[in-house]
Amino acid sequence: MSNETCIIGAGSSGMVAVKALLDAGVPFDCFEESDRVGGLWVFGNKNGKSAAYRSLSINTSRARMQYADFPMPETLPDYPGHADIAAYFQAYAERFELGRHIRFGTRVEHVEADGSAYAVTTSDGVTKRYAAVIVANGHHWLPHFPNPPFPGAFAGTTLHSSRYVSPVEPYDFRGRRAVVLGFGNSAVDIACELARPGGAERVFLSTRRGAWVLPKYVLGRPLDQLTGSMSFLPPSIGMRISELFYGRVVGDLQAHGLPKPDHRLGGAHPTVSSDLLPMLAAGRVRPKPSIRAFHGDAVEFADGTRELIDAVVYATGYQVSFPFFEPAFVSAPENELELYFRTLHPEKKNLFFIGLAQPLGAIMPIAEAQAKLIADCLAGRYVPPPADEMRREAEAERASVARRYVRSRRHTMQVDFDDFMRALKKEHARGRKRAER
Repeated sequence: MSNETCIIGAGSSGMVAVKALLDAGVPFDCFEESDRVGGLWVFGNKNGKSAAYRSLSINTSRARMQYADFPMPETLPDYPGHADIAAYFQAYAERFELGRHIRFGTRVEHVEADGSAYAVTTSDGVTKRYAAVIVANGHHWLPHFPNPPFPGAFAGTTLHSSRYVSPVEPYDFRGRRAVVLGFGNSAVDIACELARPGGAERVFLSTRRGAWVLPKYVLGRPLDQLTGSMSFLPPSIGMRISELFYGRVVGDLQAHGLPKPDHRLGGAHPTVSSDLLPMLAAGRVRPKPSIRAFHGDAVEFADGTRELIDAVVYATGYQVSFPFFEPAFVSAPENELELYFRTLHPEKKNLFFIGLAQPLGAIMPIAEAQAKLIADCLAGRYVPPPADEMRREAEAERASVARRYVRSRRHTMQVDFDDFMRALKKEHARGRKRAER
C-alpha cells in the first residue's frame, strides 16, 4: 500500500492542502479537474463548476480573506472582484511552486475503502491505493432548487444563479420582467444588477423569510473588521450591541417592504449589500413573499398577488455532493455531514475534509488552518481524540448549530469565523500534546 495521500481538488481549499503537505514532507497526489487553481473564483472555469458572474466581488474584506502566509496586495480594493481573487490564488500557487505538484485536467471518478486504505480511480483510468484522502471539492457547484417544485407551469425562462453571468448572459433581461428567488448574497447582487438603468423593466425579489441586510462599510471601515474586533465579547452581549448599532445605522427593514427577520442578528447567515436598500427605496427592486404557484406567463405569490413575468432566477443555494463516493459510504443528505472540527470524519480513519463549512467570515483562513492540522496528523505530529469522543463533539456541534441558527439547509455547516479559528487552534495544540505522549 502506498503511504501517499490523495487530495481531491485544487481550489482555494485544495491548494492550501498541497502547500501544507509539502511543508510537512507528506507525500501526496493532487487531482484537479480544471486546468488551473482557484476553483469557483475562476470566471468561466473549464471545469464548468464556477458560479462567478461578471460583476462578482467578495463580501468579506481582503484583510479577513487572505491566507496567513501570503497577504493580498494592499493595492487591491477592500472587496476585490473575482478576477483579482483568481489572480491572487494563481500568485499563491506560483509563489510556493504548487503547480508542478498538481495533476491538472484529471478528475477523481471513484473512491472506496480498500482494507485500511482507499482505492482512488481517476479519469485517466488509473486506480491507486492511498493511505489517506483529503476532500476539497467545494460545495458551491451543484445547484439546489426548491423541492417539491412550485405548483403549475411557467412559460418563461428559468435559470439557477450559478448559470447567471450578466444582464444579457445567458438570457437577455433588458426590458423584461424578472423574479429573483432567494435572499442570500447572490440573490441580492443579481436583483440589484438587473434593476439598474438599462437592465430589466421590473425586478421582484421573492423571499420566504426575512434576513438582516448588512452594509459593506460602517464608520468608513469594512464591516467584518469591526465585528471581528468584538469577537472577544460573549455572544449574547455582542449580539445586543450589534442589534442596537444596526437599528441606528441601517434602520427598520420593514419600512422598505422587507419581512421582519424571524431570528436574532447572528441567528442566520447575513446578507451583505450596500445596494439593496437604496434600490428598494427607489422602487427599482420590489419585495415579494415566496412564490405560491406558476400560471403560464404569470407568477402568483404567497400574498395572493400576481405578476406577469418573463424570467425567474433561482438563487436558492447548492447541494453538498461527493460524486466520487457511493452514498452509502459518505454523503450529506440535506447538506448535513457530522465532522470533527469540520475536518475529520469520526468513523472513517484518514478521511479528511477542507473547506466544508459556511463561516460568518471567510473560508480561506479556515481552510489554511484545517490543512495544517491535517498535515501534522499525517506526519504523526497531531493525534486526534478517540473516535467516540470525536463523534460526541461532532454531534454537540450539530446541536449547537441547531440551537443558534434558523433551521435551514444553508446553516447545517455554519461556523463563526473567530470562534472556530480559536477552537481549532486549541485542538491543534491538544493533538500535538497527545502525539508527544
